[in-house]
Amino acid sequence: MKISRRQFVRAGGAALLAATAGCEQASNFLGIGATRHELTGPLDPPQSASLDAVSHALNRLTFGPRPGDYACAKTMGVASFLDEQLAPEKIDDTVCDNAVRRFEVLGEPAGEMFEYQEKFLLDQMTGATLLRATLSRRQLYEVMVRFWSDHFNIDSGKGDCRWLKAADERDVIRPHALGSFPAMLRASALSPAMLWYLDGRENRITRPPARSTLDAIVGLDEKAGKPNENYARELLELHTMGVHGGYTQRDVMEVARCLTGWTVRGTTDSKFQIGKVEFKSERHDPGEKIVLCHRIPPTGAGELDRVLEIVALHPSTARHIATKLCRHFIAAEPPERAIAVVADAFLKSAGDIRATLRALFSTGEFAAARGAKLKRPFEFIVSALRATNATTDAGPGIVDYLLRMGHAPFRYPTPDGYPEGAAHWMGTLLWRWNFAVSLCENRIAGTRIDARELREKLGGDDALAAQILGRTPTAGESRACLDSGAGLALLLASPAFQRC
Repeated sequence: MKISRRQFVRAGGAALLAATAGCEQASNFLGIGATRHELTGPLDPPQSASLDAVSHALNRLTFGPRPGDYACAKTMGVASFLDEQLAPEKIDDTVCDNAVRRFEVLGEPAGEMFEYQEKFLLDQMTGATLLRATLSRRQLYEVMVRFWSDHFNIDSGKGDCRWLKAADERDVIRPHALGSFPAMLRASALSPAMLWYLDGRENRITRPPARSTLDAIVGLDEKAGKPNENYARELLELHTMGVHGGYTQRDVMEVARCLTGWTVRGTTDSKFQIGKVEFKSERHDPGEKIVLCHRIPPTGAGELDRVLEIVALHPSTARHIATKLCRHFIAAEPPERAIAVVADAFLKSAGDIRATLRALFSTGEFAAARGAKLKRPFEFIVSALRATNATTDAGPGIVDYLLRMGHAPFRYPTPDGYPEGAAHWMGTLLWRWNFAVSLCENRIAGTRIDARELREKLGGDDALAAQILGRTPTAGESRACLDSGAGLALLLASPAFQRC
């Protein structure tokens, strides 16, 4: 009997991954098991008693330094390191690319995702996300992928999002993470997953066209065929202008009218071309609209582009995006001056994300904000894996800790994405301790560290501590590590490592 590649992956993928966990030779040969970078080159750890500019850049621009990253970045200089990270297409990422090859189903057309069990797809997405964050040398790019995935959050548990989110991450978030914000916004607006998640597929009219804008507003409130406002509201409130961006309820209604008619084929509609985005003119409101004082003539599908032109580079959008970026890279309460600088760069560059980030990282506020941010659970776990040069399959053993801490990718239920502020994550501290101990005792299935190799290649206990902390340990920290008998776990669970 012949068996297709897809049937093989569906039937045996999970079992194969489980079987490779204890078979390092086979997994290395097949390119599918646990993977790590080899410790080569100069590994000199930081020698400053406080976080210097290099450690600060590594903490904020990456998911945390691997052994050797500090020495490399110091040799390059922070400016050159930033230049390199802002051009990820020029960085050789062979180790990471080989490691994620086993998640080949994530490259299939959106419609073919429906042939897989939803849990299998979610596991594939989560595993690929963890491995890329842990192994990729294109660290700033991966940091921005997670930032935008939160910004355009889609809960993979809703309806057809269970299959379509994988394509959204691949086709919307990853191609635009360091590109053009307006281009990413348009890709998101027409994403099959977003049309499902925020009910854009249900945004239609089923009544005669209104005679005027005012008639439309009054009439639609009284009739069952009124447009669905869900995506229009989140487009303005979350994706572009922000809750205080200056739009009104009337603007929300008018945007919803502009976007009527866009839909996506679902599993209940057809067995052919599932996941295909379509514009159905018979469902579109043909009347004139007014959005933020801009008159939009009836052009059918073209009205979507006109709406996005109005909001993508609106001053309120620039401020909203700048605030979120500064909150992520500087502080939970970002300084007003930094927000203004970043918003200005966003507008002057027409939403170019690289130019916007370069402006942010050039601010004095960024340079001064050292060691002040609490890592969210995903960042904490990945930074621990990177700091210890762990070998990991990014499988259930690691994902279970993310689930317990409430920060597993693609599972946040509301459109605003995972919170940035420390207050939301303070309840995870005990599980962070548990993770640190389990990691260092090699009790996490599919993940292993070699503490002896790490200590020897770095040059002893204090050098290991400097690698973990981003600075030399204090006398008290060195003594505590020695007395505890579990110094590495204590370092990973310490307040100094929990913050970046």
